[in-house]
Amino acid sequence: MVFCKISDDVKRAAIRLSEHNLLSLQDILDCCRFSERTWYRIMKLWRDTGDVINQPRTARGRVRHLDREDIDYLLQLVHDNPDYLLDELVDLT
Repeated sequence: MVFCKISDDVKRAAIRLSEHNLLSLQDILDCCRFSERTWYRIMKLWRDTGDVINQPRTARGRVRHLDREDIDYLLQLVHDNPDYLLDELVDLT
């Protein structure tokens, strides 16, 4: 099977079968329809991370335009000048 999504539950079940020596590797591959390469990739991920899901390494969402210092500065402005409107705050920055 090429480019087929394999359920996380199936991956975990296959690992359990292997860890408890309930089936041979060839039987696990046949039952789960894994290639040997896929099996070793799943096992490497399991050993490295403790999970069968490869978590994305990049942050999600929009890139921040304001850092923590900018936010603190704006909060301080609002705190010190509660009567200011937004366009007046924009002129201060």
